[in-house]
Amino acid sequence: MNEEADEFVFAPLGGVGEIGMNAALYGFGPPRARKWLMVDCGLAFPGPELPGIDLMMPDVSFVEKIGRDLVGLVITHAHEDHIGALSFLWPKLRCTVYATRFAAGLLEARRLSEAGAPNIKLVTVATGDRLDIGPFNVELIAVAHSIPEANALALRTPLGLAIHTGDWKIDPEPRVGHRIDAARFTALGDEGVDALICDSTNILREGDSFSESDVAKTLMRLIGEAEHRVMVTTFASNVARLRSVAEAAQAAGRSVVIAGRAMERVVQVARECGFLDGLPPFLSLDMFAALPREKIVVLATGSQGEPRAAMARVADKEHPAIKLAAGDRVIFSSRAIPGNNREVNRVVNKLCDQGMEVITDQDHLVHCSGHPRRGEVAQMYDWVRPRAAVPVHGEGHHLTVHRAFAEARGVGQVHGARNGDIVRLMPGELCVVGKTPSGRLLKDGDVLVGENDGAVRERAKLGFSGVVSLALAIDKRGDMVGDPDVMLAGLPKRGQSGEDMGEVVDEAIFRTFDNLPRQKRRDLDAAATAIERAVRASVNAVWGKKPQVHVLIIEA
Repeated sequence: MNEEADEFVFAPLGGVGEIGMNAALYGFGPPRARKWLMVDCGLAFPGPELPGIDLMMPDVSFVEKIGRDLVGLVITHAHEDHIGALSFLWPKLRCTVYATRFAAGLLEARRLSEAGAPNIKLVTVATGDRLDIGPFNVELIAVAHSIPEANALALRTPLGLAIHTGDWKIDPEPRVGHRIDAARFTALGDEGVDALICDSTNILREGDSFSESDVAKTLMRLIGEAEHRVMVTTFASNVARLRSVAEAAQAAGRSVVIAGRAMERVVQVARECGFLDGLPPFLSLDMFAALPREKIVVLATGSQGEPRAAMARVADKEHPAIKLAAGDRVIFSSRAIPGNNREVNRVVNKLCDQGMEVITDQDHLVHCSGHPRRGEVAQMYDWVRPRAAVPVHGEGHHLTVHRAFAEARGVGQVHGARNGDIVRLMPGELCVVGKTPSGRLLKDGDVLVGENDGAVRERAKLGFSGVVSLALAIDKRGDMVGDPDVMLAGLPKRGQSGEDMGEVVDEAIFRTFDNLPRQKRRDLDAAATAIERAVRASVNAVWGKKPQVHVLIIEA
């Protein structure tokens, strides 16, 4: 193929081969002069293998490299795994961001509440709009999802049409937000869709998703039947769920108290957008103690067991305002995101041990997914009838099953792309024509570091085997001055046969130092290395683990 010919390419930076951290690029033009459009810029939450790391987000070094060839960034919807990294990464991108009123409102609310958040160049758009952004014509198409104003994108270039579904489902009664625009997808199929880039999150599940209206009916019953306090935790961004809880509380003669800053921000923006019209104002935390036990519903953050969120603090009896008692009802109107099960179970078990009645989606229909099951994905393929497909938004198993599913639906070309691939969508056959950096950036306190940063790796090792730090001084003759200063952290006090760990370390230091020739003692680096090895070996002999050992020798 002519190297100077135009191509329409897709390059995922996150969310393909993993859950969360969704970010993608679409490029148009010849390989050496492409213009790029970014879609979404999300984050993910780390597991215990990354101690001290708060958030993960996609490596955007390739986007920084293309500079002014980035013509814009379109947000499909306002979930954190699609929008959450923007406030951290936008200073590296500096492009115009296109978002609906609800998503733009959440970004602005964050900017006003978080010191240092950037003033992003925002253009507010609406479902149904068609935008010319560089060489791309972008149409926003209504889809149902577990957040208001979710959209799929129809991306047109002179080479053809691609549909990027974003997150979606088919819900006949979503309560808040759009129904999916089946007629528009069908019309696009009639127009001719060259490539479908489609959500894979629930492809492993047969049938169709439950509706938000089904969950609302269950919440109405569970809150109405409760004898004492009710506390509900759910994803803060699920405005339909917040509305369902509020309506159930109103029907039961209860007031709603909000707990959690993220929930407060969403409620504020949802009120401004009209999604909570007709409901009485929610109350602040200082009203909790004043309300009778049978007249209150608490809506709280922390459905994923986050240790600093309201739900975990209540379970730990550390929340400054909310105190529950035995017999109170706690509803987890959510499902644990893969990787969060241990934290969620910890909170649930603590509540149960205190005598609370805990209800989860394993007991009642108190949650439904915002992603399509296999029956809904089949319907999407029937509407769109794509020439080619690229499964996205899922781990390896999801993507592999989705690929086989699309092939079975008669799609002629299906590509198993992964983060970092540059996939040519058109013209011609789907194929990888290049690579981009596709690692992770880690938020470590107030600093962004690469996933291979030495400090992160060392911290993981320290968590496994502890550390021994020691400092000693020697004089010009090579004799030790005074006693070493030794600190042990993360080691047991005694070894397997009862050895005092401090004495084991001291004996290794003095034995090694005494056995060193004076000339080698005066070589500070050589002496430090010898003592480090000896301490590590001695501790390993009585513990079975080798700690990190740091030795500082100074000349007195």
